[in-house]
Amino acid sequence: MKNIITTTVLLAALASAAPALSQEAETKDFTLNGNVAMVTDYRFRGVSLSDKGFAVQGGLGVSHKSGVYAGFWASSLSGWGTFGGPNLELDLFGGIVVPVGNGSLDVGLTWYMFPGGAKITDFAEPYIKLSGDAGPVSLLAGIAYAPSQESLGNWFATPTSVIGDKEDNLYVWGDAAYAIKDTPLTLKAHIGYSDGNPGLGPNGTSVAPTGSYFDWSLGATVDVGPVTLGVSYVDTDISTTSLEYFQLQPGFSSTKDGSTISGSKVLFSIGASF
Repeated sequence: MKNIITTTVLLAALASAAPALSQEAETKDFTLNGNVAMVTDYRFRGVSLSDKGFAVQGGLGVSHKSGVYAGFWASSLSGWGTFGGPNLELDLFGGIVVPVGNGSLDVGLTWYMFPGGAKITDFAEPYIKLSGDAGPVSLLAGIAYAPSQESLGNWFATPTSVIGDKEDNLYVWGDAAYAIKDTPLTLKAHIGYSDGNPGLGPNGTSVAPTGSYFDWSLGATVDVGPVTLGVSYVDTDISTTSLEYFQLQPGFSSTKDGSTISGSKVLFSIGASF
C-alpha cells in the first residue's frame, strides 16, 4: 500500500527496487528498502479507511536479485472501532518480478490483517501486475482477485445475508506516471474497478466497500531531497442513492459530519523512501 492514491500503488512502489542503502548494498544479492508517510486521508480503492482524516503509514521490504521479494506495510485506520483492537491495518506481501519484453511481470499475494481486531477480518488476495514504458510515460496494469473467503462474505443486514457465507472480490486497475524532464515533478493517474460481495462481512465490514464501482485519481509528486510531497484528487462513481453507498453503512460511514467517505477529495502527503 503506499502513497496518497491507493494502497495498491504503494505496494507496487515498495515491491519495486528502491535506491540501495549504500554502494556496497548494491553488489549484494539482497536489497532492503522501505518508506514512511503521513497522508491527509487513507483511501483504499477510492474509499476512506481513516474517516477522511490523517493516517500514518510505513513499510519495509527485501528483494533478491532473482526478483523474489517480501515485506510488510501498515497504516493507522479510523477510530470507528469497526475492527477493534488498535485500529491498525497490517499487510504482508510477497512475490516475484520477472522481465517481460521491455517491461516486467509481478506476481504475488497480499495478506490483509487487522491485528487485535474482531475475528474473521483477515483475507488473502493474489495479484498480477504488468508494467512498462510507452515513451516518457510509465504504465502499469493490475488484477487482484481475492477468492471466496468468510471475511468477504455477506453476513450482515441484507435480505440475502447468511452466517458463514463466503464471497470473492475482483479489482482491476491501471496507473500512469509521467516524470517531467529536468524537474522533480511527476504527474500520476489511476483508474480502478471493483466487483465484490453484495453485502457486508461478519463484522459489518468488508473490503471497502462492496458491490461494483469505479474509482479514479489524478495527482502529482515532487521530490525535495529525500522527501516526497504529493497531492491528488480522488473520487468514485458511488452515488448517495446507489446500493454500494448504503452498503457502506453503518460501519463505513463518516462520523465527523455525516458525509460519504466515498466522495471526491483532494489529498496531500509527505513521505520518504530509503
